[in-house]
Amino acid sequence: MNNKIKSFFLIFLGLTILGSCESELDLQPEDNRQVPGQLLQDPAAYKQFLAKLYAGLAVSGQEGPAGKPDLLGLDEGFSQYLRLYWMLQELPTDEAIIGWNDGTIADLHGQNWTSGNEFIRTMYSRLLYQIAQANEYIRQSSDESLSANGIPEDQISEIQKFRAEARFLRALSYYHAMDLYGNPPFITEESPVGAFLPEQIQRAELFNYIESELLDIEDKIVAAGQNEYGRADQAAVWTLLAKLYLNAEVYTGTARYSDVLTYTQKVIDAGYVLVDDYQKLFLADNDVNGAQNEIIFPIRFDGINTNSYGGLTFVIHASIGGDMDPAEFGVNSGWAGLRTTPEFVGLFPDGADSPDEREMFYTEGQNLEVTTISAFTDGYAVGKFKNVDVDGNQGSDATGEHVDTDFPLFRLGDVYLMYAEAAFRTNTNMTQALAYVNELRERAYGEGNGLVTASEITNNFLINERGRELYWEAHRRTDLIRFNRFTENGVWAWKGDVPQGTTTAAFRNIYPIPASDLGVNTNLTQNPGY
Repeated sequence: MNNKIKSFFLIFLGLTILGSCESELDLQPEDNRQVPGQLLQDPAAYKQFLAKLYAGLAVSGQEGPAGKPDLLGLDEGFSQYLRLYWMLQELPTDEAIIGWNDGTIADLHGQNWTSGNEFIRTMYSRLLYQIAQANEYIRQSSDESLSANGIPEDQISEIQKFRAEARFLRALSYYHAMDLYGNPPFITEESPVGAFLPEQIQRAELFNYIESELLDIEDKIVAAGQNEYGRADQAAVWTLLAKLYLNAEVYTGTARYSDVLTYTQKVIDAGYVLVDDYQKLFLADNDVNGAQNEIIFPIRFDGINTNSYGGLTFVIHASIGGDMDPAEFGVNSGWAGLRTTPEFVGLFPDGADSPDEREMFYTEGQNLEVTTISAFTDGYAVGKFKNVDVDGNQGSDATGEHVDTDFPLFRLGDVYLMYAEAAFRTNTNMTQALAYVNELRERAYGEGNGLVTASEITNNFLINERGRELYWEAHRRTDLIRFNRFTENGVWAWKGDVPQGTTTAAFRNIYPIPASDLGVNTNLTQNPGY
């Protein structure tokens, strides 16, 4: 799919609705020689167009790592979808701190961002750009459009499945927008084509829309486990529904934990299995080493075909510094930025000497305490993600610059813990929940070790176990908010710009609508507190 992207020229007429961001981030299509109707008379173009939607999660533009970016206004390496999402989910938490001083990046961990923060603004624009592309795909793949483009009847059923995938990707981006910003602008394939100011949708209403979309495509998308690796199927839809319901009380004020049990069980029954070795999930060959049987929906990376300084190229390079040898991680250099806090290290028994094999801290030459944020050696480094295969061989890019490691956005280990949390909160199915938790812990500690009893399943255990199992996988901010530990409760080093950490105001549980968009779109109201 990646190679097809490079030869496919896209024009999205609907992208002009994002003109309200143009003063900060001009949005440009890759070519203007053809319009969608001309391109989409070829049935093969629909898969190529779909490839662009998937690629929007992994790359930052049409050439990569720099050149013809999707968004202008921030360094292209910084503007990539997963890199921005990862930073907004991890940097404001106990799991990650960064020593760089680029723009306002330090404000993320300090939890003192404003509506002018360029990383918050660019994630917002990236989400709307991705949604606009999905809208255009959905618009161009309607029955009416397919008929107008002369698509043969025997090709239509496959394109309809592609359309369901595009709707899933749009729902995913709307889920991220709802979780991060609460009340974003709202556009669909029914919105006007051309320049206009989108209306704002409220969080609970957007929740209902995402739910309705996912329920509608549940039986229209490819069956669980039957699509190409890296593409969405029923299990991806069920997992996103489970995540939606897990956080429903935050988003709507009404808990939906029984629905979490329903949809996590659907995923579990679909045949996914835990890979035997936790480390395999985060290696360059995690698409073939057995981890692919646990990964439900990845964001795919390829060191040759998806050149980008975002995603896991960023995470792996930025995690290396001090005495660390980049070659051991399959890359050519370390960027000396990302570490973790002493509070997060403390979640593991015996800290960096933990018998829990999920503990992957690098401590040689590193200090546990973060006395100086800019000093890479303050704070333990994290060696979780690597660009090497199970035999230690470097990924496909011979230069060691870009990585092959896929990012496991959804995986079975998370589904097990979602099931366990929902069971605990409803006091149902605890025997089954305990079995799932202990399956994860036995993998971490070795056969027969690390097991817990039902009485040990508590709120503290669940949020800490999610940290131990899922750290640096872009879950932490959402999890801490659900457990009421992100702002007013929960303290870790340099939170609130205080060395020992402090609490912050609850309004920071959602990010602000960027000031640049508020200044243009009179339909938008700022989130409270900003």
